Amino acid sequence: MISNLHYISQQTNSADHTDNIKAACDAGCNWIQLRIKHTTPEAIMPAALAAKKICDSYQAKLIINDYPQIAKAVEAHGVHVGKNDMTVAAARAITGPGFIIGGTSNTLADILQHVKDQADYVGLGPYRFTTTKEKLSAILGLEGIAHIVQQLKEQGITIPVVAIGGILLEDIPALQAAGVHGVAVSGLITSAVNRQQVVRRIYESLNPLNYQS
Repeated sequence: MISNLHYISQQTNSADHTDNIKAACDAGCNWIQLRIKHTTPEAIMPAALAAKKICDSYQAKLIINDYPQIAKAVEAHGVHVGKNDMTVAAARAITGPGFIIGGTSNTLADILQHVKDQADYVGLGPYRFTTTKEKLSAILGLEGIAHIVQQLKEQGITIPVVAIGGILLEDIPALQAAGVHGVAVSGLITSAVNRQQVVRRIYESLNPLNYQS
């Protein structure tokens, strides 16, 4: 089961990736993606091991961004590959069966390729401009994401679509109505004064039927 809230890790001035992962888990996130850029696999390994230990203690799933070898080595739940990185099929060849594999997409064609490669879910974006990602693809906005989700529906493709890219709390109801499976966020949770409240509000927006008073 693919969660409908993905927390993408980040490092801040006051906390490293693992500190922020623990805080996100503590706030109620059950799906964590460790995303560390511009370094070596050897440098990422200690953070991956620490993240796996944290996620296990909270019964949260750990996904490693870009490095299937690391995901396999630390026994993470899966790997997520970027649009300009390796293919889902190549990642699967490294991890073997039993791993969740997701891929970033910006167009319908991207998603169709991921489906062909047997991805378990796709990240679709960016929704709006975000400073947490370099080499940003074309901004999709609500209209762009809704259009692609509708095209998938018309083709009978049911892969979970997770919207990503600068998403704010007030964006989520419209995205949910547009048919996305969920959202992936980073700064929205990392920068929150009350992370637990923000996480709860995200889940309420994504699962309105479960939270009706």
